Amino acid sequence: MNQINVVPYIDVMLVLLVIFMVTAPMIQTGSVDLPSVGKSQQAPAAPLEITIKADQSLTLRDRAKGGEEVGVARGDLAARLKEAQAKNPQQPVLIAGDKSVKYEAVLSVMDELQRAQVAKIGLLVQPGRDR
Repeated sequence: MNQINVVPYIDVMLVLLVIFMVTAPMIQTGSVDLPSVGKSQQAPAAPLEITIKADQSLTLRDRAKGGEEVGVARGDLAARLKEAQAKNPQQPVLIAGDKSVKYEAVLSVMDELQRAQVAKIGLLVQPGRDR
């Protein structure tokens, strides 16, 4: 015999197909009870921004109060931040350094904020252009 008889294989496949078609509706699918969360009571606080200019002068901007820049001395920075964060101590503080300012100046401001126990500190950057 040079040929394979495939008729029995087709019969087996049809029987299996009928079995799966009959049993598929009887299978119960698993259900997952997902947890629910409530809506936040308050919106996230607008961040405070400390800008380090090219001459290493500092300005403080509170976006929650209109976003007006106020010049700040380095020694007075921690006190001004505590005053601004009096209502919300978890208000984030962003540091924006000028492109020409040395990295050391930005780190010294960040170190001063950490010593003043500011909870959330971040760096503000401008997105780069695709090259």
